[in-house]
Amino acid sequence: MKKTLQLLLAPISFLYGLGVSIYQGFYLSGFFKTLKFSIPVISVGNLTVGGTGKSPHIEYLIRLLKDYIPVAVLSRGYRRKTSGHILLTQLHTALDVGDEPVQIKNKFPDVPFAVNSNRSIGIPKLLSQHPEIKTILLDDAFQHLEVTPGLNILLTEYSNPYFKDYLLPSGRLREWRYGARRADIIIVTKCPTQPNDLEILNWRQNLKLEEKQKLFFSFLEYGTPYHIFNSDKIFKLNEGLDLMVISAIAQSSYMINYLSPKVASVTDYNFEDHHYFTETELAHIFTQFNKVSHSNKMLLTTEKDATRLRLHESFLKSQNIDIYVLPLHVDFYKRDQFDQTIKNFLLEFKI
Repeated sequence: MKKTLQLLLAPISFLYGLGVSIYQGFYLSGFFKTLKFSIPVISVGNLTVGGTGKSPHIEYLIRLLKDYIPVAVLSRGYRRKTSGHILLTQLHTALDVGDEPVQIKNKFPDVPFAVNSNRSIGIPKLLSQHPEIKTILLDDAFQHLEVTPGLNILLTEYSNPYFKDYLLPSGRLREWRYGARRADIIIVTKCPTQPNDLEILNWRQNLKLEEKQKLFFSFLEYGTPYHIFNSDKIFKLNEGLDLMVISAIAQSSYMINYLSPKVASVTDYNFEDHHYFTETELAHIFTQFNKVSHSNKMLLTTEKDATRLRLHESFLKSQNIDIYVLPLHVDFYKRDQFDQTIKNFLLEFKI
C-alpha cells in the first residue's frame, strides 16, 4: 500500500523537487545573494521534515560551547503565533516563539536566543542586541540558503536515513538527496548501538559522503521524570507502573520503546508534531487516567510537549492531576572527536 501511494505521488514529488532545484539554482548561480558573517555561524538541520533530533543536538552544542565562547541561538520559531524578530525571555510562551525555543531557553536562560524567519535579518539584529556574541547556532536552517554558515551540520535518523527516503509528498525529504553535499558534518542520530568500523564504512558509502565530510553517530539518553510545574519533584519509573503518555512529536516510537520494558503498561496518546492541545482533548485523557484504580500510575510527556501543556496551567492545576516530564539529551559514541571538531572549526575560523 505504501509503495503504491508513493508511485501515485511520484509526479507531484518530481514537480516539488523541480521547484526546489530552481530555488537553489538562483543561489548557486549568484542571482540571489547569500550572506557570510564575520563570526562563526553553525547551522544544524536535516533533509527531512522532522524527527531527527535537532533540538537536543542544539542543546548539546550549547553545553559544549557556552563556557568556551559567547554563544547564541537563532531559530525561525516554527508554529508560533507571532511574526517578526523576538529576543526570548523566560516569560515567552510556545504561542509567542514556538515550543522548541521555549524548551531550550528554559534550560539555558543566560544564552541569548532569538526567533526570526529570515536568518539574514535575524543574525544582525541578534548581534546588535548582544554585541558580546562570538558564535551563533542556527536551528533548522539547512535549506535556508540566504545565509552561508561557516559549519553546516546535517542530521539523519538511524532508522530512516535520507538515502532510503523520498521527496515530499511521497516521502519526508524537503530536497533532493544530493543536497547533503553542502554538509561539513553528518550525524546519524538515535543510534541503538555503537557502529563498528565496517558499519561506519557502509554508512559512508550509503550516504555517498565525500572524503572531506565528517561522520559521527549520536544516541538518545532519557533521565528521571520531573513534575511539569516543579522540577524538584520526581517520579521514578518502576515495573508496576501504569503509564499514560501525552505527546505530539514526530517520532514517539523511540520514547515508547524505551519506556515499555520498564513499566507494567504504556498507553500512548500521540498527536501530530507541534500540536497545540485543547482542554477537551486533555479532559478526555484525564478521564481515562482516573479510571485506573490504583495509585501506581503516571501521566508523562516530553520536554517539548510540556511547553505547550503549560499554556493550560490553570486548567491542569484545577484537575488536581500531576503530569511528569521525561528529560532527554543526546550523546556521541566518539564524543571527544566530535567536540574537538567543533572547537577546531572555531579556532581555525578567520575573523
